Amino acid sequence: MHRPPSAEAEVADELAAVRPGLVARFTAELPGARAAVLSRLWRACAHEPLAWIAGREPAREGLVLRLRDGRRLAGPAADPYRTDDYVRAVRLDEVPYDDPARLMTDLAVPHSAGFAAELGHSVASLALSRAGRKNHPDEWPDSDWAWEQRVVDGHPYHPGCRSRPGFSVAEQLSYAPEHGPVVGLGLVPVPAAECLTTGDWPRGLRDGAQVLLPVHPWQAAHVLKRACDDQLAAHPLMSLRTLAVPGGPHVKTALSTRLTSSVRDISIASIAASATLSSFGEDLAARTDGLLHVTRTLGAATAHSPDLAAVLRESPRAYAAPGEYVVPVAALATTELPRSPAWLASFARLALTVGLRALELGVALEAHGQNLLVVLSPAGDPLRLVYRDLADIRVSPARLARHGVPAPELPARMLTDDATALRRKLFGSLVGGALAATAGSGAALGAALEGAVRELPRTGDLSALCAASLPVKALTVMRLTPGRTGDIWTVLPGPLTA
Repeated sequence: MHRPPSAEAEVADELAAVRPGLVARFTAELPGARAAVLSRLWRACAHEPLAWIAGREPAREGLVLRLRDGRRLAGPAADPYRTDDYVRAVRLDEVPYDDPARLMTDLAVPHSAGFAAELGHSVASLALSRAGRKNHPDEWPDSDWAWEQRVVDGHPYHPGCRSRPGFSVAEQLSYAPEHGPVVGLGLVPVPAAECLTTGDWPRGLRDGAQVLLPVHPWQAAHVLKRACDDQLAAHPLMSLRTLAVPGGPHVKTALSTRLTSSVRDISIASIAASATLSSFGEDLAARTDGLLHVTRTLGAATAHSPDLAAVLRESPRAYAAPGEYVVPVAALATTELPRSPAWLASFARLALTVGLRALELGVALEAHGQNLLVVLSPAGDPLRLVYRDLADIRVSPARLARHGVPAPELPARMLTDDATALRRKLFGSLVGGALAATAGSGAALGAALEGAVRELPRTGDLSALCAASLPVKALTVMRLTPGRTGDIWTVLPGPLTA
């Protein structure tokens, strides 16, 4: 059967044209990139509620999945919290597959063709990211963006961890944080009378009666279809669409493409609520005995379009004393720290203390490895947490009321008193995401949590956390369910009971 050119071949051809010196390294990284994406896909097959899987059976060599059409898919035992590239091949009716895109194509389940293309792009982009990564010096970086550039592999559990549809090789090299570029943000003038602005929009981003909106160059070229003469030099952070201005704020830009799971833009409602949400975040932090800081939104503006908007936030480094480091949790795995069980237990205790305290107050943080940062002492001890980007938190008016806190005026999607929804938001991101990826395995995660929970107040939320299962987003089911909005959830074996 004729197959179209693979994403790997397309990226290799583009790379040969724009950066020929990187082709050999890209080719060498492809087997590991396939294993990385296949490991994430196998985790989903082993643990997510995929409709085309009829049953799962442990086997002497690992795990066998019985498909509804009678075929069998076999692979190694699947630790849902493991993060290394341990799945080198699986077997579909005794035929070995080391390429996740080809496996998904030949599974031929509903919507698999589009997802297979995403997997192929994820492999190729991941190999490109690994090919371009720089060796980390022994010294820890002193800039916030340098920490972010250490995170090469993207989402630790999503098979589309590096899928960047719509980005050419040249654009990935020019805009992706792991490649270390300096990006020139365009400044689009918009009459102030035609702009919704909240907070304190700086004078440096005004020109008389016009507001200058920072625009990502990819957005300017592909969505706005315009050139931007004035530019603001910035360093891309992990989310790609948020960039750090040296000595200045972090700029969250509208970038209307799908990164990993979602199409990213900046809604008008989020601009309208940004100042209220920022003040609410400051109030929440003030109730955590100094263990949590929430980065403030300095200003936000939109030309009444989700495609032309920007949010300015203070840098998390504002909350570090001299000699301290502020490190995104996703970057911790690039250090030696998580290899120490004592350090991991200390970090888990800090994270759970803060997360459960906020939940008790009525705020479920989406504390994954990108939004959550840890302040480390000069010796590397975890001291405090910093949280950024409140756009996806959930807030319980009833819980707030129990503590005498009035509920702020927020978008309706952020408000819920459903304990299950609140716990899913926190546990799925903090435990199933940030802590799990830092630990790197179920055994290490369970040991760290076991030591931490003994010292926490006994609450209903803690009891739910210690249950036999842990809620997480069913990331692959979500990609195979087009047309459905919102999260789809599954459960993993609870790390404290596994």
